[in-house]
Amino acid sequence: MPNMTLKGKVIVTGDIEALTGLHIGGASAGLDIGGIDNPIIRNPVSREPYIPGSSLRGKMRSLLDKHLGNDANKFIHRNPDVRVHECESEDSYSSCAVCQIFGVTPGDDRRQWRHLKATRLIVRDVLLAKDNEATEKLRRAPTDMPFTEVKWEAAIDRITSAAVPRQNERVPAGAVFGPFELVYSLYDLNGGGIDADIKWLQYLFKGLELLEDDYLGGYGSRGAGKVAFGNIKVTFKSHAYYEGIGAIDVLDENKRLSDLRPVEYASRIKEIASR
Repeated sequence: MPNMTLKGKVIVTGDIEALTGLHIGGASAGLDIGGIDNPIIRNPVSREPYIPGSSLRGKMRSLLDKHLGNDANKFIHRNPDVRVHECESEDSYSSCAVCQIFGVTPGDDRRQWRHLKATRLIVRDVLLAKDNEATEKLRRAPTDMPFTEVKWEAAIDRITSAAVPRQNERVPAGAVFGPFELVYSLYDLNGGGIDADIKWLQYLFKGLELLEDDYLGGYGSRGAGKVAFGNIKVTFKSHAYYEGIGAIDVLDENKRLSDLRPVEYASRIKEIASR
């Protein structure tokens, strides 16, 4: 019978700074007088902007698919015009870093797969940073709306030069969200050990690196959504920790993303997980 044993969790935390205005869309304001054409998503209680874990996770997955040249072979059921990559066989899955990390959709056609297909990565929602100088400045700033600016744009008719204006709501540059939290689980599948899961871990950091040189949210080709990751901390909680007989092991602390590239976690994690 298939067997899956959790051997530990690698937890990556840090801050996300908006280097340019950030737009992650929320519910439309409709036709209300004075409503914004393209509002951002907000916490329904505090009305503060936040970064949904789904937005961060989805962008990382998309960029990794492009980086690795994965085929966009699957249509989304609710939107047949949107295609994504997802492995459809054991052979393709065994060598696919993206599907190993982010998982595949369960379905009847996959019941004959020989091995368990664990989703390894959890990405939490990222709230506006608390007790942070950047947040306090934003709170006091005379912005168009609480915590946000309204950026006017216009679509120009290429023949008549007629302009159609629109409003985009954005979190201003300089805002800091955090701490973000990425939780990467290490599994021993069917007694095969955790070497494979440790090998895939490098792509989590590669996804963050690709995102820094791309954009998060909407209107990235027009300047929005450039972000930077900072104050990164990497910790490992082993199987023994969850049994109450081990400690939290800090692998790195207060690092920039670029400083993490040469770090090799494999031997350290293996040593801790074997205790």
